[in-house]
Amino acid sequence: MSDALAIEMLEAGYEPGLPIVRGASLTIGTGEIVAILGPNGAGKSTLIKAVAGLVPISSGRVELTGRDITGRPAHLLPHEGLGFVPQTENVFAKLTVAENLELAAAILKAPRGRLSALYDLFPDLARQRNLPAGRLSGGQRQMVAIARALVGAPKVLMLDEPSAGLSPKLVGIVFDKLVEVRKSGVTIVLVEQNVKVALAIADRAAVLVEGRERIVEKADALADDPQVAAIYLGRQRERA
Repeated sequence: MSDALAIEMLEAGYEPGLPIVRGASLTIGTGEIVAILGPNGAGKSTLIKAVAGLVPISSGRVELTGRDITGRPAHLLPHEGLGFVPQTENVFAKLTVAENLELAAAILKAPRGRLSALYDLFPDLARQRNLPAGRLSGGQRQMVAIARALVGAPKVLMLDEPSAGLSPKLVGIVFDKLVEVRKSGVTIVLVEQNVKVALAIADRAAVLVEGRERIVEKADALADDPQVAAIYLGRQRERA
C-alpha cells in the first residue's frame, strides 16, 4: 500500500518556541480511514491544522502522495489534493447549499459534472440545494462542509471533530457517509473525541499524547484494549 500522507517528526504551534505538536510522525496508506485520538490538549487538531497550512510548522516534513507540501499555504492545498473540514464555521450560512458548492467549484475549476456526482453522493443536499445552509440541521450542514471539501476531488480528506454538537443519530448518519466517501477512493483522516464511533469506521487509530503519537494500532485492536482506553482515551461515551 502506498502512502497517501506522510508526517515526519513534525513540530508545530501557534507561538514561536512553544510547540503543541512535538515531533509527531504518522503515515496513512492510500484508501485508509485513520482516526487521531487522545486526551484533551494532546495536539490532535493542531496536527491536522498544521498539515492543512493553518498552523505554523517549525520543523519536520509533510508529504502528500510523495510530494512535499510542508508549510504550503492553506488556500493552495485543495489544488494539491488535500481537503480539510474544520470543526466550526465550515459553511457559509447565508449562502444556499448550491451556492456553497458552486463557489468551491469555481475556485477549484472543478470539471463539469462534479457537482452532479456530489449530489448523487449526498441526496439530502440535492433536495435542499436551494435552502440557506444556516437553515439546515447540524448533520446536513456537516454534509455540506464535507461535500464542499470534496469538490476538488481530493486524494486525502481531513476532518476536525465531525461529530461535534451532533445527536447520536446524526453522528451515525455523518459517519456512514464518510464510509461511502472512502469507497469513492478518498483517504480519510479524522480527529475525533467520540472514540466509539471513530474506531467503528477506522482501519487504524493513532493516539496522541503531549504532541506525539504514543500508540498506532489497528482500530479493532485498540477498541478491545481496556487499559489503553482507560489510560489515554477516557471513558467511551456517546455525545448528547
